[in-house]
Amino acid sequence: MISDALLALGLLLTTATELRLPAIPIGPGEVSLVVWVVLMLFREVRLDSPLTTPLSRLLIFWLLFSVALSIGTLAGYAIGDKHDSGLFFHDIMAYALAAVVSCLSVAGRNAGPRLRRVAWFLTGFGSASLAFLVTLAWGWLDVALISPWYWDRFRGWSANPMQLALLCAVLMLVALYLADEATRTGERIAALACAILAGYVGRLTKSDSFSVVLIGAIAIFVALKLRHWLFAFEPNSTLRPMLAWMVILAVPLLLISLIPIRSIVAAHAEDAAKGIMKGDGKISEQEAGLRFQIWKEGIGRGVESGMLGLGPGPHLQIPEALVAARRYESLPKFIVTPQSNGTANFEAHNTPVDLFTQGGLLAVLCFVWISATALFEAYKARLAGLTTMLCGIMVFGAANLIVRQPLFWFGIALCLVSGTARWQAANKAKVAITK
Repeated sequence: MISDALLALGLLLTTATELRLPAIPIGPGEVSLVVWVVLMLFREVRLDSPLTTPLSRLLIFWLLFSVALSIGTLAGYAIGDKHDSGLFFHDIMAYALAAVVSCLSVAGRNAGPRLRRVAWFLTGFGSASLAFLVTLAWGWLDVALISPWYWDRFRGWSANPMQLALLCAVLMLVALYLADEATRTGERIAALACAILAGYVGRLTKSDSFSVVLIGAIAIFVALKLRHWLFAFEPNSTLRPMLAWMVILAVPLLLISLIPIRSIVAAHAEDAAKGIMKGDGKISEQEAGLRFQIWKEGIGRGVESGMLGLGPGPHLQIPEALVAARRYESLPKFIVTPQSNGTANFEAHNTPVDLFTQGGLLAVLCFVWISATALFEAYKARLAGLTTMLCGIMVFGAANLIVRQPLFWFGIALCLVSGTARWQAANKAKVAITK
């Protein structure tokens, strides 16, 4: 129980980058995870844990991923690539911690119940943390060591709003999964309350990615639940299939009824879409143009290496638009940005593109394989909450490098373990019925 709480605390505090020591990329989150790793290593060695299916999959991924980064490092050295050595070692340390945490998370025979407890701890600790951050947002408290605003975007105790937005998305979707799987009314209400709080704080970050996750998660979750109700074949349940068919039949009728006023609906939909984006959509359009430019350069650097990659760390030059903007802006406190010094020290801020520049095509294929495997395990086990959660996290992967994030690997571990366990239990039940 203590180790589960320690893991949840470590996952939560990895995004609290303002609490890290100056000039050292280590904070309370990383310290908590290292302590948890030591405890788990002693425990697993003593128990002689078996090589389970989720563990074997993660070991295969990290083995191939390490090979891809090693080949990329050699390729970068061969073509004379110049990179920031500090950021190079930072990525190596981050990947090593993520690898150990992810593998130990799925180790052991009781990994399923243990990860479920961690999910409850993470939701509880996270909700308490967000409640505290809300008091900062509303101005009820003023903590000298924390600068919670990034201009008009809320960042809590993270270095930038995207880190807090990722945390809120994970907390919201994990709470949705716990509410969906809860067997008691009190647990379901508590989980839904935590999801609502996380959704509120996530909107304060003004992250476009979070807005897409919020809207997409509702659609995906409803679609998955309807599918489950339609094909559950529960003999004593007729209400859920009836409701599912009512919704499916009502949607086409609703769309047909909107045809006469389609121009009005389209205008309102466009206004609503602009309303949830930064600066009524104008800032989002500017950021989109800059992102496409960076992604194009990242793909070009990956191709330049023969699709072998250039090793860990960033490999792009800072865009001139950002260099020019930073000459005339005053950054908020606790913001450390890469300096334009001729060294490639800027990332593409897109997981597939960044992996392509670091480990080439092999690293991208490894990432796609482990993500698709985890998603399929959750989907075939009809775990709508977990499937929605992983889809939401992947949305953030389009605007950030999420492979270094322990929260991402917690989601992967939860899907692999819970999905595999549910599927095996269902198969055993079918075998018992046939006998």
